[in-house]
Amino acid sequence: MSIETGLKTVAIAVAPNGGRKTKLDHPNLPLTAAELAETAVRCKEAGAAMIHVHVRKKDGSHLLDADAYREVMSAIGSRVGDDLVVQITSEALGIYTPLEQIAVVKETCPEAVSLALRELVPDASFEAAFADLLIWMARGGVLPQIILYDPSEAVVLANMQTRGLIPWRTIPVLFVLGRYTAEQTSQPTDLLPFLATGIPRFEHWSVCAFGRHEAACVSAGVLFGGNVRVGFENNTRLPDGAAASGNEDLVFAVSQTVQSLNYKMESGADLRQRLINLAS
Repeated sequence: MSIETGLKTVAIAVAPNGGRKTKLDHPNLPLTAAELAETAVRCKEAGAAMIHVHVRKKDGSHLLDADAYREVMSAIGSRVGDDLVVQITSEALGIYTPLEQIAVVKETCPEAVSLALRELVPDASFEAAFADLLIWMARGGVLPQIILYDPSEAVVLANMQTRGLIPWRTIPVLFVLGRYTAEQTSQPTDLLPFLATGIPRFEHWSVCAFGRHEAACVSAGVLFGGNVRVGFENNTRLPDGAAASGNEDLVFAVSQTVQSLNYKMESGADLRQRLINLAS
């Protein structure tokens, strides 16, 4: 809730590239540090508060690498300063082990990082290493977001919180509506299982979705009290089905919808402070 206006507030994160798509999927998919920095400028102006970045190898394939992340973070910072929260991914894409994912997070020491629970804790034997990472992040002020692909994972995460394995009062999460499959098109009703009776509630949660109904899905999330992630990682289509020219078009479309519902858009500074407050 915004103290100044009394309006409810919403943060938009942009996920501009992901680890799978190439310029064959969209010619304006940003892959290099310079392209990501330019995308950051345009998406900030369109209403984004956070940018979620992936880095790539020279052949365009998925990469987890601290030097590559630092190059991108520096490039974005040189263009937008602190106006966006810069979140890296630890996503494995079936290539990296949990220990390799943890190592790159620690070596990069980013402002924020997304962590897929099913990748980092594929079974109970990985809990200790995951908990150690979270403690390291809490001490270093690295802002977390846990990616949840299924409501059952929310139950697992809440159980870890109950057992004292989460070193924050509460932890932000991202609900993923759908899967990375060909022609996946999410629907707003895909959110309902995450909000069902008996599924743990999280104080700060966001929604992302696949395909041209992305805007409808995340707008539904806003109405239920959530935040938003959009971008070419999961979708390149505008709400009317037309191709977006750039990530900023997707951000702008959702920003306009959210504001028309009498919500206030959070800036990067607003979101950063809200996430810091959650961690206190």
